[in-house]
Amino acid sequence: MAWADDAPTLSQQEQAHRAAVEEAVKTMQAAQIKGPADIKLRDQAVLKLPAGYVWVPEPAAGQFMKAVGNRPDERELGLIFPEAENQDWMVVAEYEAAGYIKDDDAKNWNVDDMFKSLKEGTEAANEERRKSGYPELDILGWVEKPTYTEASHRLVWSMSARHKGAPADAPSSINYNTYALGREGYITLNLITNLQAIPQDKGHAQTLLAALNFNEGKRYADFNQSTDKVAEYGLAALVGGLAAKKLGMFALAAGFFAKFAKVILLAGAGVAAAVGKFFKRDKA
Repeated sequence: MAWADDAPTLSQQEQAHRAAVEEAVKTMQAAQIKGPADIKLRDQAVLKLPAGYVWVPEPAAGQFMKAVGNRPDERELGLIFPEAENQDWMVVAEYEAAGYIKDDDAKNWNVDDMFKSLKEGTEAANEERRKSGYPELDILGWVEKPTYTEASHRLVWSMSARHKGAPADAPSSINYNTYALGREGYITLNLITNLQAIPQDKGHAQTLLAALNFNEGKRYADFNQSTDKVAEYGLAALVGGLAAKKLGMFALAAGFFAKFAKVILLAGAGVAAAVGKFFKRDKA
């Protein structure tokens, strides 16, 4: 598969990157599962994927994440995309086997302290991004302040960010974070979109969170104080510095994920054209 119109202007590194992305896209297309479907999330939970949503499991999801500059690890479960062509978002699903997260600090947490911790954590992570050749990030502010629902053990919060030094009117990427706590750890559904689309797109994150249920014996209420592992950190850490690296990692390629990945998933035979247009458009 070739793009004769601009291939001569690409460096060997760019051509290798494009080939890796193209191969990852083909793998995703072959592996995708369209809702309605029951998606098993390891031995922990089931996601009742509604109609209109597309699930990409491992290892296809990880191959794509790696191809576009992220570092997937054993936590990653898969990716979720909208089936509708007029929507531009994606969700990254992960499971963290951290142990039982105590939620008593939710009653007294200080949102300003959380913001400061997230800001400091992002600055620390910027050093790693510089070394890896990725742009540094600036945390702009809350899109949705942290909210914890004790009855369902669900946490939601959202922060906007953009590349450091970018103009004030430059697009900012949004990570709309939802967490479901279980007996042995937690599952995150991280919605990636842009600031203008968040009012309607966050509804998809909430729909997916509501469709996720831990298996019997793995639920938060099944915790056994005598035998189970307790996490080394509390609920507030999921919003503070602990989240900074994840926020930065996903923000790096938010525009790529939200538009390019969803379009090529739906493109089918038009993958070559979609990939070619994306790289030609965003080569700068």
